[in-house]
Amino acid sequence: MKLVIAEKPSVAKSIAKVIGATKMQDGYMEGGGYLVSWCFGHLVGLAEPAAYDEKYSKWRKEDLPIFPDNYIYQVMEDTKDQFETLKSLMERLDVGSLVEATDAGREGELIFRLVYEKCGCKKPFERLWISSMEDQAILDGFNNLKPGTDYDKLYEAALCRERADWLVGINATRLLSTTYGQTLNVGRVMTPTLALVVDREREIANFKPESFYNLKLELPGGMLVSDRFADKNDAESFLQECKDAGEVTITKVEKKDRQEKAPLLFDLTSLQREANKRYGFTAQQTLDYTQSLYEKKLVSYPRTDARFLTDDMENSISGLLGKISQVAGFQTTEDIDIHKVINNKKVSDHHAIIPTMSINKSDIEELPAGEGQIFTLIASRMIEAVSSPVKYEETTVKAEVCGKVFKAKGKHVIDAGWKSVLGINTNVTSDDGDNDSSNLADIEADSVITAVFTKGESLPIRDITCKEGKTKPKAHFTESSLLGSMERAGADETDPDAERKGLGTSATRAGVIEKLVRIGFIKRSGDKKTKYLIPMAKGAELIDVVPESIKSSSMTAEWENKLLQIEKGGFESGEFIAEIMDMITDLCETYVPVDGKENLTNNTSDIIGKCPNCGADVKVGKYGAYCTAKCGMRFGRAFGKELSDEQVERLLMGDKILLKGLKSKAGKDYSAYLTPAGIETFSYEKNGETISGFQYKFEMTFPKKKSKKGGSL
Repeated sequence: MKLVIAEKPSVAKSIAKVIGATKMQDGYMEGGGYLVSWCFGHLVGLAEPAAYDEKYSKWRKEDLPIFPDNYIYQVMEDTKDQFETLKSLMERLDVGSLVEATDAGREGELIFRLVYEKCGCKKPFERLWISSMEDQAILDGFNNLKPGTDYDKLYEAALCRERADWLVGINATRLLSTTYGQTLNVGRVMTPTLALVVDREREIANFKPESFYNLKLELPGGMLVSDRFADKNDAESFLQECKDAGEVTITKVEKKDRQEKAPLLFDLTSLQREANKRYGFTAQQTLDYTQSLYEKKLVSYPRTDARFLTDDMENSISGLLGKISQVAGFQTTEDIDIHKVINNKKVSDHHAIIPTMSINKSDIEELPAGEGQIFTLIASRMIEAVSSPVKYEETTVKAEVCGKVFKAKGKHVIDAGWKSVLGINTNVTSDDGDNDSSNLADIEADSVITAVFTKGESLPIRDITCKEGKTKPKAHFTESSLLGSMERAGADETDPDAERKGLGTSATRAGVIEKLVRIGFIKRSGDKKTKYLIPMAKGAELIDVVPESIKSSSMTAEWENKLLQIEKGGFESGEFIAEIMDMITDLCETYVPVDGKENLTNNTSDIIGKCPNCGADVKVGKYGAYCTAKCGMRFGRAFGKELSDEQVERLLMGDKILLKGLKSKAGKDYSAYLTPAGIETFSYEKNGETISGFQYKFEMTFPKKKSKKGGSL
């Protein structure tokens, strides 16, 4: 008998169905020579410092740094029952070996191995490594199980990541919190990410716009624009010269055939960025929607950083394109090239995110709205990536008058190519705020060509005007542009040939952003579609007092790259942890409080509303939103789901929120709008103790399902 352990119940059920384990038992399924059970994410985690020594239950600077000789792992309180189920299954005499079927990545490896180690299991195990939840992919995976030892280095890297985060978080948080008299959460990836947001906002605040001037020249065949003038008097003086001259001479007419290549397939980060730009989805929402599509067998594994497919997929791509066209309504261009999306060298663990061959077995139109929109993006991108480039003719015209040059550019689309898949405007270039040259003038877009010009001809000046423009600062970070900056972090200081991962990984960046929002370091501000990430006072002050070694993007990106090298056997895990410990030791021994920061903000900025039970302030604390009068009102959860601070704030204002991932009695996922409708008491027993208090009453409504066929964006 083999024991199969998946990461989630839904995945376990899909696997069990394929391998014949159809008999439902308490906490597992059985049949076909298999037992199939599951974790609920992380069942085992690192213990708090007090587990090593009771003295660490109090935060004291003199106890730092805290470096365990042997790391202690504990079973999570709310998942003890499932842990005991797995332990009993591992100990069954008829179980001869195990199959590790957690998600095929670093965190999935950690989840299984920690349970396996904590249970003291010594039985051999094999690794199921698949990129799709399709039935055939599962069968193929079971027919090609890998020895568990093949992934020892992946587990080693996962342990290093977990322990490094613990060491930095525990020591730096306690050091700064005891220094400044309040809780200041610090994280290995979280703090450099916060620094990006704070630095960008300060750059915007300190930006001083400068005026400049352009002359707009109207000719019979179009509008041409001069170079900039820094001085208004110079611009107006030249304007008069042009009027006196009365005509211009065309000095250059150049036509060039141009192409705009099709975009690459999506990895998780690029999908999150595109979904944020188009729909306003947060990175976490996009990950959740894509994970759900994966578990429904509609798309491949989401937590990937690859944007290509492997050689062995070449023969199946044509069939997949046909199914996408049939199911989603997208049509390929006449000239397609599937080889553009194939590159074995650029795929490590998992290929790019694409639809699966199972899409014709599902009713795409019945997907919840968010999942449908993400599926549309993934399906259309598959078609776009193999389609022909956009072809256009670019015309550049230059004219001269009184020794100064005016110019204009025109663009004529010959073949819309890949942009015809979604009907994207071929004359619009997307800009989500990443462009560091965003201070270029809008005025320069006024140049336009409406007729054919001939080099050497002279034309009368119909009109000439002087227009003032102002330089602009960089844009506030959106979720999309912050993800891009996290991905590129450290690139300037890193060897161009080195393998880089930036801040965090594709799988973890969404969680980092969500944590920064949840603990009140940044907030989302803006309309429904375009939300900017703005630092809170508490977050900005933290960056002021955090030493460079903690908030440095380049150092953290270098650590992330070393984790990748540990996975590949190119760097020693002991050396990595030693570097972290050396940095923390130096920090604890040399840190000097920042002058003028002895009294940080008293956290009034963390007040998000009034308690509906007693009227006291509701604040955001270390463990989420709470009533400052401690009246017993509970804010953090609804129907078993954790609420973000932003959702709590909206409920306090009386607004409705959308709650996703709810479970029906039949075990199916659904979403619902919740509107506060007063409060009610609650009471339950836990460990022989009665827990009681107050909670919201809700009115529940359901989102309308939208048709996705045709892929309209």
